[in-house]
Amino acid sequence: MADRRDDVDSWLSERIDPLPPPPGTFELIKRRARRRKYRRLALTATAAAVIVAAAVTVPQVVNLPVLSPAPQPSVAAGQSSAPPTGVGHAQSSSSAHKTSPPSSPAAAAPVPGNFRPSSVTFVGIHTGWVIGQALSPGHCATQFCTSVAHTNDAGQTWAGVPAPLTGAPDGATGVSQIRFLNLNDGWAFGPELFVTHTGGKTWAPVDTRGLRVTSLETVGDQVFALFASCAGTGPAFAVQCTRFTLYSSAASGSDWAPVGAATTGLTDGTADEAASLVLTGRRGYLLAPGGALYAGPVDGSAAWQRAGSLPSSCTVGPAQLDGQPAGALLGAVNARQLILACASASATGAAVQQKLIFSSTDGGGSWHQAARAPDAGVAFSLAASAAGTMVLGTDRGIDLLPAGGTGWQTATLAGGGGGPTGGFGYVGMTTSDQGIALPADPSAGTVWFTFDGGQSWQPSPLNGP
Repeated sequence: MADRRDDVDSWLSERIDPLPPPPGTFELIKRRARRRKYRRLALTATAAAVIVAAAVTVPQVVNLPVLSPAPQPSVAAGQSSAPPTGVGHAQSSSSAHKTSPPSSPAAAAPVPGNFRPSSVTFVGIHTGWVIGQALSPGHCATQFCTSVAHTNDAGQTWAGVPAPLTGAPDGATGVSQIRFLNLNDGWAFGPELFVTHTGGKTWAPVDTRGLRVTSLETVGDQVFALFASCAGTGPAFAVQCTRFTLYSSAASGSDWAPVGAATTGLTDGTADEAASLVLTGRRGYLLAPGGALYAGPVDGSAAWQRAGSLPSSCTVGPAQLDGQPAGALLGAVNARQLILACASASATGAAVQQKLIFSSTDGGGSWHQAARAPDAGVAFSLAASAAGTMVLGTDRGIDLLPAGGTGWQTATLAGGGGGPTGGFGYVGMTTSDQGIALPADPSAGTVWFTFDGGQSWQPSPLNGP
């Protein structure tokens, strides 16, 4: 019988080769190592982002107590993670190129199907935001909630983006208007005030101590706003205002302070009149209740002073729903050339109104009647392009007076049906060729564009084709 130990000794003395691992083992180990590395990097980046966000989005308290707690979480248009508490602007393209690198846009989401826009703002010719209310069952604590839509292609497409957590204007609460200075800094107001320094990804409330923000405009690296003491209820947030004060702040912060003594505590006397604010690249103008006009530099270098008054035949009038005066519509071609539409009071339901157009070439020191707009239609909004074309939005449509012309034209509205019911509540010119308009009836759910200086307009549905 053979000795088995010899076989064992022979086997133990042989070379031993390790068995190979199962197929894919090395690739699995590499993937796990990469994931572990990425997790460590993500944790480090997240901690750094939290520190930066806290430093950027928590404005300080200076002068007027503007207390902005840490930014509340914002959600996409038409959605709200907390119960809500409760018309527009065309920014020249020059501001868009004077800013630091923009924050990346918030993640896109669908625009609510029944979005009702109340204000629009553009930075340059392609990028804009619209704010309004939208019915979103299952997402809002009440029937309507504040929503924001964004475009990067001049209205060809829109996406829902984060919005301030508040409702529609209801006395002292809610917002209805929006302004952006650049791709980072923006404000929602009327009557409350919210600020973003993250391109709208997050919004922080600003404590105005009970004052209502009835008008706000931006230019350069500054933001100006009218803070008022008002008693209006419901959507009429800017009526029954007894005192107006012009405040300003560096756009990158929220250190609001009065601009000067002359524009502090402006009263409306015995009349329930509104006020408005117009800014140019170098000079700003404040139309006060009673018809006084104030002006000053927009770089924060000096206080604003009395610059003139409206023509004797022109009255400021009460506030419209967007806070702008109903009787005197002020616009600017440049730092010295102003335009003014003086509209007579019209009977309720009347579609006829006398509208005299005045012009000033010395910053409001003197005025001369330049034209008379068509009597048909009640005027809501006035704008001027850098070329001098005047555009007037009425409840009948849009009228324009070409630069250097003497005869008014009725703008052509796409669709052949005469435009939206109720006409246009807001018009603004972004450039000499491009402009934007909002229907007076928000339920239309559209923003209108012109690309030929106001001669023709076409709608951009906020929910796509």
